[in-house]
Amino acid sequence: MSAARDTAAARPEDGRDETLNERSDRNWSELLQEFRVLQTGTQILAGFLLTLPFQPRFGELNAFDHVLYLILVVLAVTVTLLALAPVTMHRLVFRQGAKPQLVQVSSRILMVCLAAASLLFAGIVMFVFDFVTSPAVGAWAGGAVVVLIGLVWIVGPRWIRAARDRAA
Repeated sequence: MSAARDTAAARPEDGRDETLNERSDRNWSELLQEFRVLQTGTQILAGFLLTLPFQPRFGELNAFDHVLYLILVVLAVTVTLLALAPVTMHRLVFRQGAKPQLVQVSSRILMVCLAAASLLFAGIVMFVFDFVTSPAVGAWAGGAVVVLIGLVWIVGPRWIRAARDRAA
């Protein structure tokens, strides 16, 4: 490995022979793909939420459901705006040699987006089940989604790391 290569950012033991810039470009592309997946679903969901107050049965919601609805709208808009932030930042620092920093900040933003989207999905399930059936069923359904989120966020990565360690 030449002296021009950044060994801290482009580790030789990972099997890739990349410079810091090459790794940053690859990581940026991967992040953009992840943001695209996130944006599509949350933008559709945000659009759906914004149409609800114009439906005839919206007036039937109780005070709790109104508050829950407004929280969900704020979460949906937050995820949508945060998911657009890396693109905006990229435009503002384009060709300024800040790709590694952009990747680092964007990765953190993506984690916040995923957490907020997880809350949004659990809240949507709670909201719909609460309205269609009962508040108790809504709480159970929302709780079931939170359990699923825990499995995806905690158990899944641990399982993958354990499989990696067994393979090594």
